[in-house]
Amino acid sequence: MKRQCYQQVIDWMTSASRKPLILLGARQVGKTYLLNHFGQEEFEQVIYANFEEDENLHQFFHGDLHPSKIIRALEIYFNTTIHAENTLIIFDEIQECPKALTSLKYFCEQANEYYIAAAGSLLGIKVGKQSGFPVGKVNLIYLYPLSFLEFLTALGNKKLAEYLASIDSFVSIPQPLHTQAMEYFRLYTFIGGMPEVVAMYCNGQNLMKAREVQETIIKTYEFDFSKHAPSNQITKITQVWHSIPEQLAKENKKFIYSIVRAGARAREYESAIQWLIDAGLIYRCANISAPKLPLPAYSSGGTFKMYLFDVGILGAMSRLSSKVLLQPNVLFTEFKGALTENVVAQMLKISGHRDLFYWTSANTAEVDFIVPLEMSIIPLEVKAGKSSKKKSLHVYIERYHPKTIARTSPMNLRQDGDISNYPFYLMEHFPFNS
Repeated sequence: MKRQCYQQVIDWMTSASRKPLILLGARQVGKTYLLNHFGQEEFEQVIYANFEEDENLHQFFHGDLHPSKIIRALEIYFNTTIHAENTLIIFDEIQECPKALTSLKYFCEQANEYYIAAAGSLLGIKVGKQSGFPVGKVNLIYLYPLSFLEFLTALGNKKLAEYLASIDSFVSIPQPLHTQAMEYFRLYTFIGGMPEVVAMYCNGQNLMKAREVQETIIKTYEFDFSKHAPSNQITKITQVWHSIPEQLAKENKKFIYSIVRAGARAREYESAIQWLIDAGLIYRCANISAPKLPLPAYSSGGTFKMYLFDVGILGAMSRLSSKVLLQPNVLFTEFKGALTENVVAQMLKISGHRDLFYWTSANTAEVDFIVPLEMSIIPLEVKAGKSSKKKSLHVYIERYHPKTIARTSPMNLRQDGDISNYPFYLMEHFPFNS
């Protein structure tokens, strides 16, 4: 399954300032597959060390962490000779061996000729309090679920994906191609971007089989809560996790603690929310009091929305029926547009927007996303239907007079006065001319 992130890994390999690599991301987004595929394609030999599956490997990192000692131990254990110039060494589930994580510092300083690539799903959770992170001594790449264009490619529509990726101006897309892209985007909104789910759908196009995989993944995450979270946080983490679909199904999608548990207060659940954020399973979208840079300085910490990292997982947790795919735009309006906002948030994260923000005005107007871009700020409205009404945007425009105004909807590329409309399937490259 081709991933756009692959080019970032190639760039790492060829960089003159290369350091050991850590590939981050939630569990089951494809980190191990990507690194193994990269190794098989680009190197003569791959040494694959999984610290979760093989506890014997931990012993090689006791005591002295000098790279030559570790390399020698790996050569004996795997019965091979490791040549720095043509061997990729993969440290998988590195969070299970904090000393292995620490060793990356010494590989950077003393033996950077070796190609070391590590993968970890729960680094901030498992390692943070046990061992120092090798700050400044590693390169970091974050892997998300499949983007829409990766999804198209996986389904065999590479030409359409390439065409959509090439669009960079507001010229209307031929209607047959727009219609086709929207049909695939509805499917993406239902299936999501988890590689195993997409692979299952590709193998027979059976939505029920894909849903079964989604449900298994959800159970796996809930097992992770019990296995990896502090014992006094397991119940709270589970409660927050289960509350997300209901939180997003409200007209006002602001996170409300009483939905998690009657009488709940913020201080009781702050650690549980942070755990889920650190695990890569939820995205926090902070409310801002004014659209001024830097946006975090204007965020009201206690007011925020919460999105799941994958829209397909949200649909599965919401028990969304596949029958919604039979009606053109019903999917986007389900749960008061919850799926639509979530998939837009997901695409913004995938395209490199590190933090998410939104704006409200005394509960009378809301702009779904406020997107910082270098020295500018773009208000972005999400419209589940084809209506071009924009009351909230008008309130924002009258108050702040933004230079750039955007909306995403099922409509084709178009200019609606001062507002630029992006169809949902192009949000991966929002905004143009950036």
